[in-house]
Amino acid sequence: MNYYSDNPSAERPAIIEKIRAELRGIPVPRPRKTNSAPQPPDFSDARYLFTVCTGNRWMELGVRVPPQKRLFGDFWHQNELCILFAAANAGKSILAVQIADALSRVRTSAPFSPRLKTPLKVLYIDFELSTQQFRTRYSQPGGEYNFSDNFFRAQFNADPTLCPHPSLYDEFVIAAIEQKIELVKADVLIIDNLSCLRGGTENAAVALRLMQNLKALQASHQLSILLLAHTPKRRSPHRPLSADDLHGSKLLINFADSAFTIGASASRRGLCYLKQIKQRNTEQRYGDNNVCLCRIGRRHDGLLRFKFEGYSAERPHLAGAIARSIRVAAKAAGLSAQGFSQRQISKKLHISLGQVNGLLRGGGMVDGLS
Repeated sequence: MNYYSDNPSAERPAIIEKIRAELRGIPVPRPRKTNSAPQPPDFSDARYLFTVCTGNRWMELGVRVPPQKRLFGDFWHQNELCILFAAANAGKSILAVQIADALSRVRTSAPFSPRLKTPLKVLYIDFELSTQQFRTRYSQPGGEYNFSDNFFRAQFNADPTLCPHPSLYDEFVIAAIEQKIELVKADVLIIDNLSCLRGGTENAAVALRLMQNLKALQASHQLSILLLAHTPKRRSPHRPLSADDLHGSKLLINFADSAFTIGASASRRGLCYLKQIKQRNTEQRYGDNNVCLCRIGRRHDGLLRFKFEGYSAERPHLAGAIARSIRVAAKAAGLSAQGFSQRQISKKLHISLGQVNGLLRGGGMVDGLS
């Protein structure tokens, strides 16, 4: 489905048409210079800009719209533009390829299995890894991982001469991505990562233009889009992860339908967690008090993936919780050395008897995570 072909009255911006023509090798005549003032819009066409119905009519129309299917549990639904953000080396790309693989096969990935009956065609735009790096990541002594033929990876060619208009780099890249979407007839688009698409998304105007381009691409091709993004170095690692940790303008997350993040646990080496940050098609299930614990490992067939390990509150995994546990553990040890029983220590420090026992053994956490 193409929005512009199905809506003859809708036209792409002239610059996008120019970029698309140049990508296809079609000569574009230079527009003639004119000193005439811009013509006012034809307000007769403005009647198509909004559709007005009563609230009850919208409720009736809503019944006819099928519910959005889950692509990755409650984190990402069909036809959403979703942002996955995390610090460097947190495993964003590993999780994104795992999601892409599951969608291309309709493979079970408990508890985040896609709710689909047929596989989807996934286009993965990779700005990060080289050919050899990608092969190495999904190889092991016993052989290489066998991806589905519904999984397409597009590798970025970092040649600055390919872009005829450096000032319009983002629009040029979007046009190139649209070509590949049409080529493979993609249902899902994953971009790894957002930093390679921006001319500085700290600037609100740049972020707005980028997200508008992506939303137009989504609507034009009925896509589900997952954007990978970075977080800057956290100034307050003891605070829960939030939308404020996404690098760039707030407009990025404002335009997204959903967003989630990967956090590293400060309490257990190698443990991480997934947390919902924004959602429109579901309630928040994985927030401050219920994050999904995971660990990265390799499956028997060679797929590097996140393995689910249960649920927990986020606070025990933050740096501040570790510092607090050290302080309370020192107090508990001091009271124990003075002859106080564990039950007495529990009452004095206002923590559970089990936590006292864990702290004195050297393996407990104040917030209840052993």
